[in-house]
Amino acid sequence: MDKVRWGVLGTANIARGCTIPGMIQANNCDLYAIAGRSTEKAEAFKAEFGFEKAYTGYEALITDPDVQAVYIPLPNDLHLKWVKAALESGKHVLCEKPLALSAADAAEMYKTAADNGVYLMEAYAYLHSPYIANLKKDVSEGLIGDVDYIETAFITQGYKEDFRLHKEQGGGAMYDLGCYCTTMILSLIDSDPDMVMARAEFSDLGVDLMTSAMIRFTNGVRASFNVGMILGEDSNSRFDRLYIHGSKGCIRSDVEFNQEGEVSYRICRDGEVTERKIVVPQNYSIEIEQLGRCILSGEKPHITPEFSIKNSELMDRVFEEIGY
Repeated sequence: MDKVRWGVLGTANIARGCTIPGMIQANNCDLYAIAGRSTEKAEAFKAEFGFEKAYTGYEALITDPDVQAVYIPLPNDLHLKWVKAALESGKHVLCEKPLALSAADAAEMYKTAADNGVYLMEAYAYLHSPYIANLKKDVSEGLIGDVDYIETAFITQGYKEDFRLHKEQGGGAMYDLGCYCTTMILSLIDSDPDMVMARAEFSDLGVDLMTSAMIRFTNGVRASFNVGMILGEDSNSRFDRLYIHGSKGCIRSDVEFNQEGEVSYRICRDGEVTERKIVVPQNYSIEIEQLGRCILSGEKPHITPEFSIKNSELMDRVFEEIGY
C-alpha cells in the first residue's frame, strides 16, 4: 500500500482553503471521507473536493474501519475530545495547532497515541517548509555567529464573528497566533526558558486581542514576540516579522507564516546584505506527505511530541503571566 486513506473531521475554513488542497497534491494521500455537523456541509465538501464518503456527525467517520488517518481542524476547545476519540479508534491523527489548551492536555493526548500504537502530530505546516529548513541550517552552521536575540511578530485583522473571539472555545491572539511565534523561537533555540514575562490587552469577551512576551533561555539567549488581532476588521492585511541577531550578523525576514512560492530572507554580515531565495511548494501537502510516510514506513514525525509539549509548556507560562 502506497497511500493513506484520510478522513477530515470538520468543514472549517482552514480545511477548505489550505489542508484539503494540500491533501489533493500529496502523493501518498487518498482523500477518502469528510464529516460535518450538518449533512449539507459534508455533502458540499464531498462534491467540491471529490471525497468518496460524506458523514453527518464526527463519530461516524471515526468508527469507519476504512479510515486510517484523521485530520482535525475543529475549534480549539474540541481538540482534546475528538483527538482522543480518534486515537482510541486506532486512527493516526493530524490536529490543527494549537493541539491543546494546556501542556497537561497535550501530554494526555500523546499518551493516548502511544497507548494505542498510532501517530499524533500537531499541524504546523509552516515548520515543514524548505524556507524554515534553510533558515535553521544557516543559523545552526553559524552563518551569523552565536545567536543572542530573536524577535518575531504575527498581527492579523480583527474578527467580526469567529470562535477566536470566545474564551470558552480557546479563542484569542495567543492561542491562534502566538503558537506560531513560540514554535518559531523554540525551533531556533536549543535551550529551555528560565524566565517569561508577558502582558496583554483583552476584549470585552475576555480573550487577548494583543499579547507581548519576553523570554530568556538558560543558555542566555533572549527572545520576544508580539501577536494581535488588532488590524482593521474589513481588511485582509497582516504583519509577519522575524529577526535573528547573532555575534557575526543578523537575518531579517518579512515572509508570512505558511507562505508558498518564491520566498526570501536577508542575511546581513560584515556590512553586506545577501538575499537567500527559496522556492516553497504548498506547505500543507508537505505536512500530509510527511505524516503519511510515518504511517507507511515508520518515519519520525517532523513535529515531535517532545516539541509540542515543550511549546505548550511555554504557552502555559505566557497565559499565567497575562492572567488568561
